[in-house]
Amino acid sequence: MTTKEKERKMFVGVVWNCAAELKFLLTALLFLCSLITLLHFLPSRFSFSPYSDLTTNCLSTPLHSVSHFNATNYSSALPPPPPPPSLDKDRLLENGVVKRAFNPFGSAAYNFILMSAYRGGYNTFAVMGLASKPLHVYGKPSYLCEWVPFNKNQNSISVAGHKILPDWGYGRVYTALVINCTFPVPVGDDGGKLLIHAATNGGGDTKFNTTDTFEALTETGEGFINFTSTFKNPPKYDFLYCGSSLYGNLSPQRVREWLAFHVRLFGEKSHFVIHDAGGIHEGVMEVLKPWMDKGYVTLQDIRDQERFDGYYHNQFLIVNDCLHRYKFQAKWMFFFDVDEFIFVPKKSTIKSVVDSLSDYTQFTIEQMPMSNKLCLSEDRGKSYRKWGFEKLVYKDVKRGIRRDRKYAVQPRNVIATGVHMSQNTVGKTTHKTEGRIKYFHYHGTIAERREPCRQLVNATSITVEGTPYIVDTTMRDIAATVKRFELKMIGSTLQRTRQ
Repeated sequence: MTTKEKERKMFVGVVWNCAAELKFLLTALLFLCSLITLLHFLPSRFSFSPYSDLTTNCLSTPLHSVSHFNATNYSSALPPPPPPPSLDKDRLLENGVVKRAFNPFGSAAYNFILMSAYRGGYNTFAVMGLASKPLHVYGKPSYLCEWVPFNKNQNSISVAGHKILPDWGYGRVYTALVINCTFPVPVGDDGGKLLIHAATNGGGDTKFNTTDTFEALTETGEGFINFTSTFKNPPKYDFLYCGSSLYGNLSPQRVREWLAFHVRLFGEKSHFVIHDAGGIHEGVMEVLKPWMDKGYVTLQDIRDQERFDGYYHNQFLIVNDCLHRYKFQAKWMFFFDVDEFIFVPKKSTIKSVVDSLSDYTQFTIEQMPMSNKLCLSEDRGKSYRKWGFEKLVYKDVKRGIRRDRKYAVQPRNVIATGVHMSQNTVGKTTHKTEGRIKYFHYHGTIAERREPCRQLVNATSITVEGTPYIVDTTMRDIAATVKRFELKMIGSTLQRTRQ
């Protein structure tokens, strides 16, 4: 027998003699690991500090990364939890009446949700936000504006805030609110802050008059000087577009067409503010980016407003923020949607039109409703190569219907605004703009990610589902010009844009 065979037999013998001990050891280890695994899934109230260390080591975390602490000292350092609120109980009064108790918990809606605040003049400010709709429908909340100067030698000054509800009652849990703070004298030449004291005046619970105070705006002396310069100088833009909240699965191709068309229409001194409420996905971003790089588009992410249940993605709040944010940077502001195309006759320009309406603070624009599915038979087999406004040529001519209008304003004379027009202006409004300016409305096309032509028609007029249509090639006739303009401005980067 060789030496190696003797060693192997000796090892086997030792193992065989220790078999009982090994079985016991393995069983103990198996039980211990099973116990640790079970404790890992128990609620935290069953856990204890040694177990935490044990599971940490058992899960093979490096020893140097484990932070050890004294559980007793840690627990004593925490403040004790607040006691549960005492409940009012039913009581038997001396006259034998049982007085029932009511115990409120939580809060149905915030008193005020601040979005922004802007200076509107040397002595006036606008504060934009959302407020509880029930509070304003059934209560009488009030707002006090206080200007607190940084200069300790100056006293603070307070005035009642004028509240404006621009959404015409369309709010849901929350309603859009603009607070106008106009002081009797100029404020802020040395800097300061604007405080708002929002009082519920018993709205919601008449037992309490809760007042929430928040800082709406802080301005340095340098900021006041910058405002003065902006206020006195001519506006940076001739035209500024304030877009409503964009949401849903938008078509990049429709957005592409809309931007190229309106940059050409409004010209070099124009700017477009786009508000992303969830609709700017990667495909739409690729369309916006070339125009953003050229300085024509500003994109704002407003997705957080979705936390608060207001009307139509809080669009009334958004357009009011845009109005006051850019109030002194534009001669004219336009408010319409990305499935709507502004048009002026061939012998005029957008500048000549607004110049003819310069005596008015606001003018509204007539709607031309277009079919979002009827196309010409001659486009069969090639409609996918044509732009949306180029191939959707059937206009709804049904009479006796009140159509929505969109509008434009001279923003310095507007205190608050809406979606279809403003009811808070200084100056005149006109609706008599027929023949001078109109807009073609391709309802629903912006949210379609497929070919819009569903029905090809070989007729100059047709009635579909009770609605009469006639052919109107106004937009089709200028499509080639718009395409050449896009190519000239940003090159061929968007030529492969998808629906």
